[in-house]
Amino acid sequence: MLSRWPAGALLKLGAVTLFLLRIFAQCLPALRYRREVVQQIYNAGARSLIIVMLCGLFIGMVLGLQGYDLLQRFGSESSLGVVAALGLIKELGPVVTALLFAGRAGTSLTSEIGLMRATDQLTAMEMMAVDPVRRVVAPRFIGGIIAVPLLTAIFSCIGIFGAQLVGVGLMGVESGSFWSQMQGSVQLSDVNEGLIKSICFGVACSLMAVYEGFHAEPTAAGVGLATTRTVVSSAVLTLVIDYMLTAAFL
Repeated sequence: MLSRWPAGALLKLGAVTLFLLRIFAQCLPALRYRREVVQQIYNAGARSLIIVMLCGLFIGMVLGLQGYDLLQRFGSESSLGVVAALGLIKELGPVVTALLFAGRAGTSLTSEIGLMRATDQLTAMEMMAVDPVRRVVAPRFIGGIIAVPLLTAIFSCIGIFGAQLVGVGLMGVESGSFWSQMQGSVQLSDVNEGLIKSICFGVACSLMAVYEGFHAEPTAAGVGLATTRTVVSSAVLTLVIDYMLTAAFL
């Protein structure tokens, strides 16, 4: 079994890559379905706002507590804003948002497309000379790519507010030093790093969601397994890509 694992992983990687190229070829034609693309942005983005904002708030508050406890040991409590902003913008914001997107919107995409496969809707499209990748997959892929960076920006902003709420309101850090040091230390390159990460994570999570749904077994158990594979593969890809991008930026 172990000897077959590398070959199976390479075959899966090749299949996913070919499917990604197929989606890229249909992205521009799929923009004709503007209403469908906007609907997918709403489904993947707006409907994920509550969980993203809640998680961003409490992660920012925890970061404020832990950061204050650490910085207090070195007498640098006033740098809490810098620690919170850089941690959220460069790392926690893109990664946690991608994981939340995979768990909430990614599973929804997989189950939706998988159900269309199980009920032969995709096969009916092919029989009517309608490319299901263009009509079904590409709009959902585009919607995911657009939604993830927007959700990441909201997550980071809410997280910084949570850190300020704890640091300034609870721990007694001066509000002026919190914001002024943050503004002086956070650079445009840091924001660009978080933006690039969020776009890459959006591509990876959306790709795995539509791929697993499109290739799901046409049974209830097959759709359930595809949904599980979406969460696992999206989480692993997010962490692997995060390490590679972090090493590249450093």
